[in-house]
Amino acid sequence: MRTGTGGPAAPAATTVSSSTSRMVLALACIAQFMVVLDVSVVNVALPSIQTSLGFQAADLPWVAGAYTLTFAGFLLLGGRLADLHGTRRVFIAGLALFTVPSLVGGLATTPALLIAARAAQGIGAAVLAPATLTILTTTFSEGPRRTRALATWTAVSLVGGAAGNLVGGVLTETLSWRWILLINAPIGLLAGALAVRVPARRHRTGPAAGLDLPGAATATAGLALLAYGIMQAEPRGWDAPLTITALTAATVLLAGFAVIETRLARDPLIPPRLFRVRAITAGNAVMLLAGACFQVPMWYFLTLYMQDVLHYTALETGLGFLPHTFLTMIIGLRVTPRLMQRFDDRALVSAGALTAAAGFLWQSTITADSTYLTGVLGPAVLISIGGGLLNTPLTTIVTSGVTEQDAGAASGLMNTAKQVGGALGLAVLTAAIAGHGTARSALAGAYGDAFLIMAAMLTVIAFASLALPASQLHLRSTEHLRRLADHPRDPRGRGRSTP
Repeated sequence: MRTGTGGPAAPAATTVSSSTSRMVLALACIAQFMVVLDVSVVNVALPSIQTSLGFQAADLPWVAGAYTLTFAGFLLLGGRLADLHGTRRVFIAGLALFTVPSLVGGLATTPALLIAARAAQGIGAAVLAPATLTILTTTFSEGPRRTRALATWTAVSLVGGAAGNLVGGVLTETLSWRWILLINAPIGLLAGALAVRVPARRHRTGPAAGLDLPGAATATAGLALLAYGIMQAEPRGWDAPLTITALTAATVLLAGFAVIETRLARDPLIPPRLFRVRAITAGNAVMLLAGACFQVPMWYFLTLYMQDVLHYTALETGLGFLPHTFLTMIIGLRVTPRLMQRFDDRALVSAGALTAAAGFLWQSTITADSTYLTGVLGPAVLISIGGGLLNTPLTTIVTSGVTEQDAGAASGLMNTAKQVGGALGLAVLTAAIAGHGTARSALAGAYGDAFLIMAAMLTVIAFASLALPASQLHLRSTEHLRRLADHPRDPRGRGRSTP
């Protein structure tokens, strides 16, 4: 069993039948796919949405931003809800909170209604996403079965980001942009039908099981204002009153959150004991940096490059992401779990980061004259291999060594690190390349600079992964080999007796 260095050993998950465990895995993956899909599915549809609803150019980014901001801001609260009120109950509630606003957004007739629906979707996603991971870590005991389950969940998460562009392009060109949201309704109904069949697990009861509302409020508002302030820095400037006010308020609120969690809260959103587990502290720091590259920015800038520079249609752009989708799925599902049985997780995280960094470095050389082969497909091979190698062992690290009562909080923290990394990474990268011209060559150069910064961040991840704890599975395998060397077996398979 893997444990985080310095943390308590996680108890074995409740034993369930193989058919039930397969259903749980399918349910978690369906829901996670929906949540991640909606981060990127609107990208290629934005021009159609602008024309259909009469969006002002300055307001159009909020179609994506309203979702990512509320998603990131409410994740800690969503993760803790599963610990306090039961994973199945919270999962179904999150599913409803996500599916109903999707239907409203798909039928929206005004920009304000669409943005409000997207914000409500983000709240539902923040409740749903941690529950998808918690339902796995409380069903599968630490070891090979959990590794395979997490590999599948992680691959689906990565594929969802790539598939969002493809699905968005196909639906926008063949039906309408509205179907990028309406499609969530039948998927949500399917997931709900599966969810009611999942065995309910006991949740914490009694006077200690309370919700940390002050912590939830300060964390949500602080993270949302931090992302909002950075987003405003690009159009308004870092010295603009609105930018300074938002960032100052975010700093005060996040400092207040730290005080509440460590000094005041009886049942904090993030129990301070979690930060004594090195796998969680170091792992989530690495997850934050990884999210700043893979979670949103990569899809965003690649979409803009293919549409603004290569002049691809929405459908062509979506099809352009097929290599990312298939390669990530193959590496994440088939290759990485097998490598995790032979190599330490830290080595795989570092190798994946360096491989992806090489891909982003290649991607940064794009010009207005680049072809799909040299400007998209070639880098996609390295980026997808690197992402597939990195994400599963990193997810395994940050969810190891956690007791079942804290599984939701750990899941919420990991998802928060990933989503906040994506939101802040996009805001910082957008601000970093601001001021470029509108010519194809200028746009290609600006997007290339963004990819170069991502390559630098992934290089940092490769070295930062050395601070992660060694996986206990690897340590036990090493110890087992050492014992075999000390006590070799005879040809008949029995250990050699000592005199």
